[in-house]
Amino acid sequence: MTKQLKSGDEVSWKSHGGTAHGKVEKKVTSDTKIKGHQVRASKDEPQYVVRSDNGGKAAHKAAALHKE
Repeated sequence: MTKQLKSGDEVSWKSHGGTAHGKVEKKVTSDTKIKGHQVRASKDEPQYVVRSDNGGKAAHKAAALHKE
């Protein structure tokens, strides 16, 4: 079963040389662009837009995120 994350959930993930922390902003279930990067998402393979504690924004698959 895939993790169910929702807006506002505190999460962490592996980032360049360490662990990053932030909050889920929203679940994405269709292809979109974030900061000029193409994000491939679908209902079966959603991605989550996450705002890191340092203000960055990115999309990650549920498997890459760890709920805090």
